[in-house]
Amino acid sequence: MERPPNLAAAIDAAAEALVDVLDTAASRHRLSVSPTQLRVLSLICARSETNVNRLAELLDVVPSSASRLCDRLEATGLLRRAADPRDRREVRLLPTAAGEEVLRELTERRHRAVQAVLDRMPVRAQSELLLGLLAFEQAAVLQAGEQQKDATVRTA
Repeated sequence: MERPPNLAAAIDAAAEALVDVLDTAASRHRLSVSPTQLRVLSLICARSETNVNRLAELLDVVPSSASRLCDRLEATGLLRRAADPRDRREVRLLPTAAGEEVLRELTERRHRAVQAVLDRMPVRAQSELLLGLLAFEQAAVLQAGEQQKDATVRTA
């Protein structure tokens, strides 16, 4: 297969199709949880030691904005705040059982939506897509690490 003249634009367009499939699966969810709130919930579930300041760093927002996001999630019963057992001055953010269930349901919906599209593709193309996405993920992780290192050097 010949390389398109603007590979980045072609990949961007194809990735947009994947994002549309994922977004459609999320928008059909029974709860009215915004994409940002779902991202917050997902970050908190993936990082058990998260507090509001760490969440703000992960989202690249000010702590007061992160706190307001948590307030809304707490009001809907998807998140709770708890004192850190090692340092009672620290408040950890924890998903509730309902929050974990929302993410579990969303993940299942997204997997089914992606599988429905994959079922329309030849098996070889599915394998090539997976290999390409895994390589892209590795390169993105390396780039993010380099950018983090560069940012640390500039602030030192």
